[in-house]
Amino acid sequence: MKSAVSRPSHEPSRPGPDTALFGPVRTADLAPAVREFLDAPDRTPIPVPVDGRDDLVHSVALASRLYAGVRRPAPLDFGVVLGAPELADGVADLARPLAREWLTEDELATFPERPAGTLLLVGTYARLNLDPVRPLLLATYRDARRGLSLLSGRDGTSVAWNIAKQYARLPEDLDTLGLFTDTDRPPRLPGVRVFDDRDFERRDIQAEILGTQWRRVVFQGHGKDDSINLGEFTICGLNETATALPGVLAPRCAYGLPCYKPEDKLVPLNKVEATELVLSACNSGPLADLALYDPKYQLLLNALDSPARTIVSAVSVHDSDRPENVAWMLAAATGADSVDTLNASLAGSHPYPAFMRFGLPGEPADTPAPPPPSDHAPDPLVLTVGRRLSALLTSELLPHNHSLRPRLAKLARKVDLLVARPTHLADQTPEEIRTSLSADLQSLDHVIAGQVAENPENEIMNYPAHFGDRSSLDPDVREVVCHCGRPAQEFARRGLLPHVLDTLCVVCMRCGDVTFRVPDAPQLLAYAADEVEQGGVLEVRASLTAARPGPVRLGLFLPSYLRDDTTVEPERIKVRASGDRAKDVVFQVRFAPDTAPQAYYFTVFAVQDLAVSTARRHFGVVPGHG
Repeated sequence: MKSAVSRPSHEPSRPGPDTALFGPVRTADLAPAVREFLDAPDRTPIPVPVDGRDDLVHSVALASRLYAGVRRPAPLDFGVVLGAPELADGVADLARPLAREWLTEDELATFPERPAGTLLLVGTYARLNLDPVRPLLLATYRDARRGLSLLSGRDGTSVAWNIAKQYARLPEDLDTLGLFTDTDRPPRLPGVRVFDDRDFERRDIQAEILGTQWRRVVFQGHGKDDSINLGEFTICGLNETATALPGVLAPRCAYGLPCYKPEDKLVPLNKVEATELVLSACNSGPLADLALYDPKYQLLLNALDSPARTIVSAVSVHDSDRPENVAWMLAAATGADSVDTLNASLAGSHPYPAFMRFGLPGEPADTPAPPPPSDHAPDPLVLTVGRRLSALLTSELLPHNHSLRPRLAKLARKVDLLVARPTHLADQTPEEIRTSLSADLQSLDHVIAGQVAENPENEIMNYPAHFGDRSSLDPDVREVVCHCGRPAQEFARRGLLPHVLDTLCVVCMRCGDVTFRVPDAPQLLAYAADEVEQGGVLEVRASLTAARPGPVRLGLFLPSYLRDDTTVEPERIKVRASGDRAKDVVFQVRFAPDTAPQAYYFTVFAVQDLAVSTARRHFGVVPGHG
């Protein structure tokens, strides 16, 4: 049976001056207390059943000084109560304003087929099993029009407590954000108190956590579903008031053994004063039928018993690291949703949602849109440079003592970090990463161009033969025009091993090997007169089409036996290419009057992003008229 609920006013209110924010009640009195609260939220405390739950009495006391008043939260589109008979009278009524339309459990199976609509699941933790939660998570976590939120707890009393907290309003002056991480040393962004392993060794982290009121706080470290490690400190899921289930696996402390960590450094999660807790550890909030340990020791359940209105937990394993920490800090500072932000950041690594939300999302009007899903695809320039570095360093093209090797190896280590995942450079923007990489490339390109100009026999210039000998011919051959104006063929040799680059060659029946390059390298053609007189000047026009916009270094060299008879101006030059059209670069080759008349050739080369492209042109020196 469906029931529609009119959208309530979202204006915050505050109970009267003599009225507490939360009102502990007996479970038997919950239903009338709920009716009274919903009828007059500005004059009536939010009812919370606390029968036999001293831990909740303490949490209610903490929450009463943490929140500022009562609100009517924006309802989600749909709601479903799981296992309604297990909940006390009044619990479903307290949840009713939190969704516009309530579905039956039988209708839940068809929800993934709906084109839009946010969903709220309400029920005890025992009801949050792989079926029905998994298909709902998979159907909603990447769809901006949809979203899954849960309200749960270890029993019906905890469920009621988590529903009650949704009516609490955050104080405007509570703005403390915290990140405690044992796996990263993230940047210290403004507005976020960051603690890493260095702090864990010299500060009382337990006092820092329990002695601060947090708007949002992240705990990131290794652990299981009962704990998160923060150096010698441990975020603990044990709730002493809960009853252990017979025959269910539990941590060592359940069997009379000491904790595996110092017990005086345990941080009971249900005593943390925070309005949002983010449990950024693998399996920090497993589904009930996937849990490793007894619910008495579950981090998630202890967090749900805490004052926090929102709990963010990991349903399974995930690779959360620097990118997610930076993304969360930026999102927290702007009020963006933690679950959407973290899942978007991890979208390039996992085909499943890593985090899920317990509690309602923020008010739509006040919550910035989450970032688009990350694909973790590095800049194409990074991939191109990475392939070239691998070829130069592992193909034996360059001898082990080549002067370029140390600098290439240093750049390769940097590129490896970028390609693997932007883990340690996540605090840099893509523009900053490209700028840094481009600076390294320009410096190396300058060195390569200088070595080639000084010694055209440098080993790096042997790449067409070295890679070609380890390649096979691509049958796709293109008809092109040589710079001499005659027809030519362009073909590719495909490397047979991962560290052998493909090579592209243009061959003319008159000129022979005209050009050589590797994929995504500058394209060159060289135009000049067929003859020049002794003592004359040969003007060479190099036509350059760069693979990408940016600086390209060009030069021209002649055979070594002709060098004493010639002067090249300029010997080398750096130009800025547009990347979308050809750019002409002019060289002048001046010949001595006694240069021997015969056929010669010159070679123009271009260096960009560690790739050397060449264009060779034949010409003749003829006797001067004198």
